[in-house]
Amino acid sequence: MTIAAILQRKGSDVIQVRPSDSVLFAVQLLADRKIGCVPVVEDGEVVGIFSERDLVHLIARDGAAALEHDVGEIMTAPAITIDDRTPVLNGLSLMTKRRIRHLPVVVDGALAGMVSIGDLVKFRIDSIESEAAALRDYIQTA
Repeated sequence: MTIAAILQRKGSDVIQVRPSDSVLFAVQLLADRKIGCVPVVEDGEVVGIFSERDLVHLIARDGAAALEHDVGEIMTAPAITIDDRTPVLNGLSLMTKRRIRHLPVVVDGALAGMVSIGDLVKFRIDSIESEAAALRDYIQTA
């Protein structure tokens, strides 16, 4: 199974910010939407990612003045991305190796969606449960 299957269930609507947006704006967006990160998009291209982790590092460095920065100054760039043909297990492996929890999905150079490690784990568990149910049904009818 690929990331495309997850996006079909989840949808492709993605909250995003621009590099020129203030950190305060991005933080308010994270809080209002109850999300942990947003892709940073400029001219339709994912140029970075802004996460709670970026904010923590900035506050540790600059204190309250952190909120006055632009997102582009502190975002993680380049963003690690995947495409919709990436197998779910490859996405999980990439997240684990890179110690990240979110991946922008880019198709033909444009942002097509966003997946979290929770999305991938849930999809994998659902797949395993479906396989187990099919095997039980097969055994019971054999």
